[in-house]
Amino acid sequence: MAVAIKETNFNFEGQTDFYRGKVRDVYYFGKKLAIVASDRISAFDVILPEAIPYKGQVLNQIASKFLEATQDIVPNWLEAVPDPSVSFGVGCKTYPVEMVVRGYLAGHAWREYREGKRILCGVALPEGLKENDRLPHPIITPTTKAYEGHDEDISREEILKQGIVAEEEYVQLEQYALALFERGTEMAKERGLILVDTKYEFGKQGEKIYLIDEVHTPDSSRYFYAEGYQERQDKGEKQKQLSKEFVRQWLIENGFQGKEGQQVPAMTEEVIQGISERYIELFEQVTGEKFQKSDMNDVIARIEKNISAHLETLK
Repeated sequence: MAVAIKETNFNFEGQTDFYRGKVRDVYYFGKKLAIVASDRISAFDVILPEAIPYKGQVLNQIASKFLEATQDIVPNWLEAVPDPSVSFGVGCKTYPVEMVVRGYLAGHAWREYREGKRILCGVALPEGLKENDRLPHPIITPTTKAYEGHDEDISREEILKQGIVAEEEYVQLEQYALALFERGTEMAKERGLILVDTKYEFGKQGEKIYLIDEVHTPDSSRYFYAEGYQERQDKGEKQKQLSKEFVRQWLIENGFQGKEGQQVPAMTEEVIQGISERYIELFEQVTGEKFQKSDMNDVIARIEKNISAHLETLK
């Protein structure tokens, strides 16, 4: 079994703060930050007990590719990738909403629709849709950004009413999100994929809005294979997809949905290896590039050395 990066605990010269998220370790240096994409994995807002080898590298490298490919649409936070599992860039004050864009009725939206709801986050949905049907046009279904517990659906009207985001800025976030989704859709099509839904996070430093976090990765997005999509829809079959949904489905099948009293099923070596292989498959399918496994011998020391070396270049 390959080594996995479960957590880091560095103390760099010039470090001003540290934050550990569900899957990332964030090191602050004044107005800059380094994000270590660990191999931790979460589902249903719960961090699973075992880390997945190469998962962090997969997500870090996909995100850097898409950030570079969308910087003409909106400025983003990324400045450098000093290590396969590390990104370095601009520290921002995060907007407390996530912009979820949906082009198809899948996942959470489908579950709400199946329960009879026809308005999702203030957006009206037409009658007669089936799971995974294409929506008439992409929609934005924002959520509040929870640092602990579950993100909650919220409408545009409620965001503005509560003053969570100023209207002028929120309109800009909507425009950015839809333009990014359009670009992501075009890039997915080139790879024989359909970008089903995704989420974008934005932040601000000074008066400038930045796209932050990861973009168009399988953890933040859902992809279908384009080939055979319509045929599967017509037959009422499940879509062949690329996303973290396979992890959620494995958990559901083993009696876990993050609800009180439920236990995370045992993650055997076989399960961990299988998830790792799926993430690598996701990388290769989404990017069209062969995944190069980084050297995991003394990986924590490697990451520390690479971040330190990058900080030296900034002096």
